[in-house]
Amino acid sequence: MSRCRIAVFGAGAWGTALAQAFSASHDVVLWGRDHDQLAEIARIHENTRYLRGVRLRDALAVEPDFARAAVAADLHLVVTPLAGLRTTVRELRRLAPGRALLWACKGFEAGTGKLPHEIVAEECGAGAASGVLTGPSFAAEVARGLPAAIALAAHDADFARHWVGVLHQPRLRIYANTDLVGCEVGGAVKNVMAIAAGVSDGMGFGLNARAALITRGLAEIARLARALGARGETLMGLAGMGDLILTCTGDLSRNRRVGLALAEGKGLADILRELGHVAEGVSTAREVVGIARRRGVEMPICEAIDALLHHGLDARGAVERLLARDPREE
Repeated sequence: MSRCRIAVFGAGAWGTALAQAFSASHDVVLWGRDHDQLAEIARIHENTRYLRGVRLRDALAVEPDFARAAVAADLHLVVTPLAGLRTTVRELRRLAPGRALLWACKGFEAGTGKLPHEIVAEECGAGAASGVLTGPSFAAEVARGLPAAIALAAHDADFARHWVGVLHQPRLRIYANTDLVGCEVGGAVKNVMAIAAGVSDGMGFGLNARAALITRGLAEIARLARALGARGETLMGLAGMGDLILTCTGDLSRNRRVGLALAEGKGLADILRELGHVAEGVSTAREVVGIARRRGVEMPICEAIDALLHHGLDARGAVERLLARDPREE
């Protein structure tokens, strides 16, 4: 495995975790918007805002200057919220064109409904050397060096295989994939399903209901992914079923915590303020429903969660809407 220079853009939980993981065998710099936060990370080797209690490697450097981080790197890894992806890759293309690019953002862009790879294609060109990192992985566990497996998906199979070879580690296993659409749809819509799972758990519906919700949720995700051109089998892998199961069942899931709080009757604004992190499923729900309707794809769970989040339906009403559906073949 050849050593390379990686610039990670985004000093949240997941950006810090990936920077920590890859700094075991590569030269990594971490950039973030908050210079005070970066200074603290450099001083105490801990991201107290997002990964409190995780000791970061001395070899992991921080870089407050965006341009300096961009120009010095062989690989750009963007781990901002999805809302920041477009402006970040636009600036990277201006400062350091032609560098390999990976992103770890999940969701559909608000207003346009575009997936991350479509945003990158618009900003960097359709042939840009780029791909996505996605799959079942909680940042805190990756940062602590616990085992995980994720996918690296790119349209270019050689690009995917090359960077899997460079980045793959014994405790962060990475698998190459060429179904960008399937991997991104799986990573996006599972966050909506995790909110639904949190609502179900918060209302005390039990493990049977959760299993049914995950299973039917996977069917919804697969229907939308196929309508957008994905391969069905992708949704049976890490970026589909794997990510869905983890996010719907794990206590570290931010989106599941949103659902739990909604079940308690808390308001969305208060929930997000207390969470202190971005929960991508909140904005994704609206975009998914719009895309599904335009494509003629039936997604009742996503529709119920969108109504709960954005159209005044309460948690019990969302559940009753789903339970009132007519029986049908699986």
